[in-house]
Amino acid sequence: MSEIPGSTWTPAPALASPSPALNGRPARSPAPSAAVGTEARPIADYALLSDCQGAALVARDGSVDWLCLPRFDAASVFARLLDSAAGHWWIRPVGVFTVRRAYVDTTMVLRTEFRTDTGTVQVTDALAVGPNASGRALGREAPHALLRVVECTEGSARVAVEFAPRPDYGAFRPILTPADGGLLCPFGSGSLLLSSPVRLEGRTTARGQVALSAGERAGFALQYVPVGGRRRLWGQKDIDRALGTTLDAWGSWAALNQRYEGPWRDAVHLSGRVLQALTFAPTGAVVAAPTTSLPEAVGGERNWDYRFSWVRDASFTLHALSVAACPGEAEAFFTWMARTASAEGPADGNPLQVLYGVGGERVLTERTLDHLTGWGGSRPVRVGNDAWRQRQLDIYGELLDAAYRLRGRLGRLDGYSRRFLVSLADAAAAHWREPDHGIWEVRGRPQHFVYSKLMCWVALDRAIALADELDAAAQVPGWTSARAEIRAAIEERGWSRRAGAYSQAFGSDLLDASALMLPITGFTSPDDPRTWATVAAVRERLTGPSGLVHRYQRVDDGLVGEEGAFLMCSFWLAQSLALMGNMAEAREAFERAAACANDVGLLAEEVDPADGQLLGNFPQALSHIGLVNAAWAIGQAEAAAGGREAAGSTPATSRCQGLRDP
Repeated sequence: MSEIPGSTWTPAPALASPSPALNGRPARSPAPSAAVGTEARPIADYALLSDCQGAALVARDGSVDWLCLPRFDAASVFARLLDSAAGHWWIRPVGVFTVRRAYVDTTMVLRTEFRTDTGTVQVTDALAVGPNASGRALGREAPHALLRVVECTEGSARVAVEFAPRPDYGAFRPILTPADGGLLCPFGSGSLLLSSPVRLEGRTTARGQVALSAGERAGFALQYVPVGGRRRLWGQKDIDRALGTTLDAWGSWAALNQRYEGPWRDAVHLSGRVLQALTFAPTGAVVAAPTTSLPEAVGGERNWDYRFSWVRDASFTLHALSVAACPGEAEAFFTWMARTASAEGPADGNPLQVLYGVGGERVLTERTLDHLTGWGGSRPVRVGNDAWRQRQLDIYGELLDAAYRLRGRLGRLDGYSRRFLVSLADAAAAHWREPDHGIWEVRGRPQHFVYSKLMCWVALDRAIALADELDAAAQVPGWTSARAEIRAAIEERGWSRRAGAYSQAFGSDLLDASALMLPITGFTSPDDPRTWATVAAVRERLTGPSGLVHRYQRVDDGLVGEEGAFLMCSFWLAQSLALMGNMAEAREAFERAAACANDVGLLAEEVDPADGQLLGNFPQALSHIGLVNAAWAIGQAEAAAGGREAAGSTPATSRCQGLRDP
């Protein structure tokens, strides 16, 4: 049997702390008739697959428990992640085995090694990215196929397969029809075609086994075919070719784009690949996470659908990719964003909404799926996200900051994009005095959040710097005046004498970790006493025993359940400390947050401070963005300090420019 083209086993990055449960712990494949998944698996058990259009999550025991095709926000085919009866597809040895796994080389192709008493089996999993997918075309012609290739590398083993598709979030149990070379599974919006060299039997759940000896392998492929599409099962050569193309494409993309050579290089590069994997190739939109309703607290109500493109998260992603991957997608994203917002034509004077569907959809009405029990019993399970109805003023600043930082890569913006960016600055100047729902999307009454005011200041500051590129010299005097007004308001009304720090909102004494962005954006300098006081207050009052940072002290949003420590905020702390010159503490804060990654280097949104369990949607773009930006900032600060020492000068701080020029 031939080897998988381009395949090499590589370990997870050094900072992806392995879970003890993965290191040699024996596991047993359940009998085919056993109930599977009656208790929630730890979120850390999962690894991500992506074709840059849809996504899957694979558990460490070989079970695909989440699959959405053909788009990230499509109704799931497998949703065992949220309910034990909502569909899965597992491939693994029969009996007791131990597990280790890693992504292959510089790809998002997963290899899981199962070791049994009689032999060793490797399962290589990928979502096929399609032809012509090298370089910057990654995933644009994805065939919407999940590939699973099993190979016995030592001794012999019997491998079991169980296929239980449950389309529409587990609401539908389709009848499986045998065909030459696999199974057909028609349902409402199309068909699933399972290509299998193993005979599988069953009406709604198909099972089978295959005996493999060293050097033997079996390839499987699950294709999504829309209504009217060509239905053709794949042979073994088709599967091998698709897997080889996918390995080569990810490798080509990484070789072309991943140039970062600073601290924690492997972890930064992996985060760059994760962010690329969360990018919807046809438009350039970036999803916040590929999952819905993984809870911020077990049993709580903070269960949201993150499979959409938040303007904020997408802008942050462009920041991080400029460090971790240097992609060419920035221009496409801004063009898409400008045309999507322009097509909306809002009547309230705001040029864009908070989030969009990956295809530019604007109405993302939220609903609950009452037939699903939820991860760990956490209900409700939601699809859609009503945050699209909110006003969040910070998005103007995030987009303009991204445009400023990427100005050297955007080329000459077209008229749509220039007018769009000008409209963002105008909106910031016009609306900064208004209350909003803030970065954390509080579902209570709007407030005058300090972070929202800060990012309106950033919008105007960056627009002034971009005025020539935007053909907007006439607007500069007005923007300059508004920027000064925002600064005065934040310094007067955003500072809490009682808290001894910048607060969450005007007139409030509550702390919010987003105040760490004041020095990162350049609003305050690292040596400003108020910067030091705010960072100290966050460390003292928002950092728990784990050393990780929580988002805020309290928010009255009418929802029950606490939440975990927020990894993005923990990386903000590391970044702020680096800007202030506290390098040892910055490194300590960074490594504490980065060590929360699972065995393949993936980060969730939050971490339970009591037991270290990952919480929230997974993997989370914001957490990987935070890792990249903090690693880069620490590297820059250390390089600057080294340069000063080499020149024989004493350390000095200058006005912080944040992450404007990676």
